Amino acid sequence: MNIVEKSKKYACESHANTNHYYDFDKPYSTHLNMVYNIAKHFISLVNDEDQDNVLAACWTHDIIEDARQTYDDVLKNTNKTIADITYALTNEKGKNRKERANNKYFEGIRNIPNSSFVKLCDRIANVTYSKKNKSPMFIKYKKENSIFVKSIDQFGLKPMIQYLDDIS
Repeated sequence: MNIVEKSKKYACESHANTNHYYDFDKPYSTHLNMVYNIAKHFISLVNDEDQDNVLAACWTHDIIEDARQTYDDVLKNTNKTIADITYALTNEKGKNRKERANNKYFEGIRNIPNSSFVKLCDRIANVTYSKKNKSPMFIKYKKENSIFVKSIDQFGLKPMIQYLDDIS
C-alpha cells in the first residue's frame, strides 16, 4: 500500500471511529475525497517529489482537529512531512472561527511547505459544497475570502486562488 492509500485508510477509519460526519449526515470521507480530488486537479503546482505526501495530507488534514488523533499518531501512521502539514492545518483553540483561525494558525500554514496548497484544496471543497447546497456557510466563506487568501503563502498557487475567486 502506498502512502496515499495508507493515509486514506487511516484518515477515513479515524473519522469513522469518532462518528465524525460531514454536513451532519455524510461520512466525513465525503469531504476528504473532495479535497483529494481538487488536489489531483491542481497537483502540477506541487514539485514532483512532494506530490504523494501532499495528496496523502489531503486525507489527514482534519484528523488532529476532528478525530482525536495527535501529531505523534499521524507521524506513526504516515511520515514526518504529512504529520507536519496536518499539524499546520489544525486550528487553534477558540470560541469562534476568528479565534480558531488566528494569526498563529496562518503563520503555521505559511511556515510548512505545501500546507497552503492543502488548505486551499480544503477551502475550495468547502466553498464548492456550500454553494451547491445553498448553505449559509457559503456567504461566510465569501466574506472571509480576501483575508483568507492574504493569510496563506500564495507562492505558485495563483491558479487555485483564481479558481476560488471564480467559484465564490
